[in-house]
Amino acid sequence: MNFSRWLLMIVVIVVDALNGGVGHEDCRETRCGPREPAIRYPFRLKGRQPIHCGCRGFDVSCTDFNQTMLELPSSSAKVFVDAINYTSHTISGTQPAYVRFRCLPRELFYSDGSYPLELVGRATLFSCPPSTVRDEYCSNRYCCLTRLSPCHGNNSGNRIYAVIDYSCSIADMPLVSCTKVHDYPSDPAYISHENIALYQGPFLLLHWSIPSCEHCKGRNLRRTNLKILGICALCLVLIATGTTICYVYNSNKKENENQLRIERFLDEYRAMKPSRYSYADIKRITSQFKEKLGQGAYGTVFKGMLSSELLVAVKILNNSNENGEDFINEVGTMCQIHHLNVVRLVGVCADGFIRALVYEYLPNGSLQNFLSSADNKNSFIGWEKLQDIALGIAKGIEYLHQGCDQRILHFDIKPHNVLLDQDFTPKVSDFGLAKFCAKDQSAISMTTARGTMGYIAPEIFSRNFGNVSYKSDVYSFGILLLEMVGARKNFKVMEDSTSQVYFPEWIYNLLEQRNDLRIHIGDDEVDVTIARKLAIVGLWCIQWHPIDRPSMKVVVQMLEREGENLAMPPNPFASTSS
Repeated sequence: MNFSRWLLMIVVIVVDALNGGVGHEDCRETRCGPREPAIRYPFRLKGRQPIHCGCRGFDVSCTDFNQTMLELPSSSAKVFVDAINYTSHTISGTQPAYVRFRCLPRELFYSDGSYPLELVGRATLFSCPPSTVRDEYCSNRYCCLTRLSPCHGNNSGNRIYAVIDYSCSIADMPLVSCTKVHDYPSDPAYISHENIALYQGPFLLLHWSIPSCEHCKGRNLRRTNLKILGICALCLVLIATGTTICYVYNSNKKENENQLRIERFLDEYRAMKPSRYSYADIKRITSQFKEKLGQGAYGTVFKGMLSSELLVAVKILNNSNENGEDFINEVGTMCQIHHLNVVRLVGVCADGFIRALVYEYLPNGSLQNFLSSADNKNSFIGWEKLQDIALGIAKGIEYLHQGCDQRILHFDIKPHNVLLDQDFTPKVSDFGLAKFCAKDQSAISMTTARGTMGYIAPEIFSRNFGNVSYKSDVYSFGILLLEMVGARKNFKVMEDSTSQVYFPEWIYNLLEQRNDLRIHIGDDEVDVTIARKLAIVGLWCIQWHPIDRPSMKVVVQMLEREGENLAMPPNPFASTSS
């Protein structure tokens, strides 16, 4: 259901309940029967509606035959209500047969303002001696002679009679011995031939004045005030609640859209066979995140166990990229890669806000742990092993650039993202920033810089150096090679005794002057040939302009050759020493 329609429905329900809570439903218009007149304020249906629904003197009731009965002050004076005109404030009715032509309430004639109903039409009052006029007399069905109630006489003992005349003259009445007391002229605003023609027999036409009903007004005023206060309070609550609901709704909607996007993506790659895990599975696999292996900008890695023989590394992604782009990038990339020098994706988790990647566990951790280890005999793994690691990384990157249907650009090659297995076989990992492009595509668009400072190619910052392409990965790999030979750490030692220069320029100058790289393990000479080869290849890879850098295929060939056969690259710092 649409959110705005849902909110409107709540408002209607609450307002309607608020109105009903103060008796609104009890006072709705009603009828005694389908053809009977409508009963509403100032009238109330006695026995069915509360007293506050009408005013004093306006009580009506229903007979056993569903006729509407107006109750006049005298218990014997009741009127069948045939019509109620709420515009002209008139009631048309007839008396029941068992009380017809008997005493009418004197309030209809001697109205002093205390009783709201009064007789409408020409009526004349006569004072007659007792037994001179029969109460039941009527000359025809439109003329009525009736005695007033309470039936009383004056000081002479006479009785008072009323002649209600709509179509006959007083001359027709047996009033020879009577004396006229008062004459009530007809009111043309209420009397009409149309009104008279509706009834088949003697009838009454009554008019009511606007009642002074203080308890009704007070009740209605209190009810109105309660409505206003209730609606104001409701509006404030709805604004606060609506704002909260909108925020939660939009957040959930956005998250649901992202989750649906991820679900569709995972369905497309189901054939690649990465296992699907729930968050509960992830907690079980990692023993409630017991052992932390590392933490980076994009997530935290924990050690886990799928079985007694299969260990895994579980990376819980941060929520910094809320639309799941990092997750989709990495899973989409890993599902297409099957190479010795690329880490293997075991499974994924996309459970609500939790997104995780399950990789094969590599016991020797990242390459960063072994950089500059030439300064420590106990941790140095040997130059031949370092050369094998460099070659393995190069082959992994070459596979990304040439071995898949689409070229995969990693954009975050650095020692932290190279993992080592139990045999020190390197595996490139962390594809959260990867991008795809066609193999014949010479440049790709990029709105923001990708990668880690110190490893980012210069063209990513400024197009003056060239276009962003797969050569950007080559530059990052070159910086990694220079760090493998320990140049950055040893350069920091030299900073106090030399002028401040860029460390790749410093290592270039050492090689050009055929000086060794001052890397020693105690008193033992290092394998200068391997160190020199790694340094030269690294310098080729970090040429300022991408066009001057070799492809990864050429880099692999260079690393597989003997070190003495490698030519020094052009000096990239000759005109750009700044």
